[in-house]
Amino acid sequence: MKHICLNLKRFDITPDYGGVNRIAPVEKWAEFILRNTQGKLKAYDGNEVEFDMFFPEEHILNAVSSLEPGSPVNLGCQSIYRKDTLIGGNFGAFTGERPASAMVLAGCRKTMIGHCEERQDKKGILEAAGVKDFSAVNRILNQEIQCALNRGMKVLYCIGERSEEQGQWKEVLSQQLEVGLAGVDLGQVVIAYEPVWSIGPGKIPADKAYITKIARFIKEKTKGAEVIYGGGLKKENAAMLASIEEIDGGLIALTRFQGEMGFYPEEYLEIIRIYMEALQLNKSEIIGGAAHENGI
Repeated sequence: MKHICLNLKRFDITPDYGGVNRIAPVEKWAEFILRNTQGKLKAYDGNEVEFDMFFPEEHILNAVSSLEPGSPVNLGCQSIYRKDTLIGGNFGAFTGERPASAMVLAGCRKTMIGHCEERQDKKGILEAAGVKDFSAVNRILNQEIQCALNRGMKVLYCIGERSEEQGQWKEVLSQQLEVGLAGVDLGQVVIAYEPVWSIGPGKIPADKAYITKIARFIKEKTKGAEVIYGGGLKKENAAMLASIEEIDGGLIALTRFQGEMGFYPEEYLEIIRIYMEALQLNKSEIIGGAAHENGI
């Protein structure tokens, strides 16, 4: 199964407030995105690829109400809190947080946990408290994953190394996997690899050889868990990522990086088209090559 995930971050904020939303009024933003994508996504085989969209919390109810019958879109939230409501226990004293129970009731089937921006935020809090042992971040993320799975949610778990960690990438990723996924049913988790050191303006993107090396490492460590590229699936790298056998999809965020930058539904669909067509071409070449070797 391939997984095309969409992280809509805070792309709902309009330019006059410093954001990039030029597509719809905030109150209709989720509806606009779904109305302009889900119909065309139905053209793809649901047994081969699934489409996940992770919305900011306040847009989830609008997104749920905009789902069409038979929509191929799975709705998700952008992480959850490390604790949850419990019958006979905490009934909702979670001011400012997103317990898994609330997200499930709102209509989320999935959640993203451990995105590099979430990791950086937790690391910053620890630094402000004078803590230098950042392994606590992975333990907290593990608690979030456990809460999600206990509520029947599936998880997109993000891992990745920063620039200063590149020389120790194996140790960094091993800890993120071993601690973050301790006691977790990996059948309910897809892992997104984010090479944090290569993401952002002016940085050199990770190449095919590097991504392949990391994906193989993750699959070996997890005994075959599904791995997608979390460093940004876009038009420029869609065909390349489709050619990597160990990569099971990608994470899309911005679709336009220059001019009126932002997320645009038609460009999102174009990225998916390029990726899926390249995937089918690669399959055809593999089948053709096998037939030739067998003398067919």
